[in-house]
Amino acid sequence: MANLNRLLNKKKKLNKKYKQLIEEAYNLRQTDHALSDFSEYKATKVLHKINKLKFVVGDTKLQAN
Repeated sequence: MANLNRLLNKKKKLNKKYKQLIEEAYNLRQTDHALSDFSEYKATKVLHKINKLKFVVGDTKLQAN
């Protein structure tokens, strides 16, 4: 159960980071395309980690929190 809680906390952290990176990419889109692309790339990597967590633990357990 402790491992499940640790994974859920990690997912929350990753979701927060993903949202921040996407917002940053959106804000930079008009001023600096390179930084916007880089931020989107990092967000994609974070999203991949989130999807791996969903696969390992199961999507229904991760949506509970």
